[in-house]
Amino acid sequence: MTRPTVNLLCSLILLAATLPAAGSPLRHVSEAALARPAGESTETTAVSARETAADKGDKAPKYKKRKGELRAYALFDNTGAEITFEELIERLAPADAVFVGEVHNCPITHWLELEISRALYARHGKRLVMGAEMLESDTQLILDEYMQRLISPERFGAEARLWDNYETDYHPIVFFAKEHAIPFVATNVPRRYANSVRNHGLGILDSLSEEAKRYIAPLPIPFEYDEEQSQAAFGMMAMLGHGGDTRRLAEAQAVKDATMGWFIARNLKEGGHFLHFNGNYHSDFKGGIIPYLERYRPGTRVATIASVRQTEIDRLAEEQYGRADFYICVPEEMTNTY
Repeated sequence: MTRPTVNLLCSLILLAATLPAAGSPLRHVSEAALARPAGESTETTAVSARETAADKGDKAPKYKKRKGELRAYALFDNTGAEITFEELIERLAPADAVFVGEVHNCPITHWLELEISRALYARHGKRLVMGAEMLESDTQLILDEYMQRLISPERFGAEARLWDNYETDYHPIVFFAKEHAIPFVATNVPRRYANSVRNHGLGILDSLSEEAKRYIAPLPIPFEYDEEQSQAAFGMMAMLGHGGDTRRLAEAQAVKDATMGWFIARNLKEGGHFLHFNGNYHSDFKGGIIPYLERYRPGTRVATIASVRQTEIDRLAEEQYGRADFYICVPEEMTNTY
């Protein structure tokens, strides 16, 4: 089993553990999408990215680690070349939508999310909108009232169904947006509807009231089932008791990804820029949310970041190629926030 597969399964297990079993974040299987730098053609495949890196060979810049020195992270582009934070921001800036894929309990990634927010706000100012998987669409009013200082942080925390690690990991980016009047969008589907799909299939959404349908992507949710990929992605979740039908798990993931894509599209105005935070699995290989965003807002220029852990971070491991446009690479022994 490759390291990305192990990381994926571990991420799914950890994510399922933070939520009620019936509402665990789930993923649909979309067509394999293509990794590319922001604004470039989608014709660059994962294979070609790997070949480009191989062609570069020793020309790819490498950090010269001094004896006894510790590094908390390294940044790479999709050819495996190490880049600086300033280069990362320079190459993210032209994108209409930036997806920061994360390992939910990685402190380095969460710190860099805040720094990316600051840097892109410095570039885009009032044209920047932020959003996150960790907030559900039916809590948007509560989030807006908090951002406008109409309700206290205590009431926001009590009513917005925040993740258990919100204070340590997500409060800094939400607070940054609040202090700078940056619109922040609760993009994810209410977990009760993902739970209903997991139990009954996508057809159950047709039975929702018109008011409830305001919080999900337009129906019907586009979905194509790939049994082999779904079994690989969700088989372990099924064995751990988080659902026994991989098709239903994939359908529940579809409504989550479609809803995030829908609310990003609705809030991404002409000339604007959207910065979105989500688990790696929602944007790896330009899948998950991104095909839905492209459906709802054709022509959107997308850039993706994947957060990965490796034994050594002096270069990007070959098995990571193709997952994203850029990589935050963190040592495996890095501590976790939970």
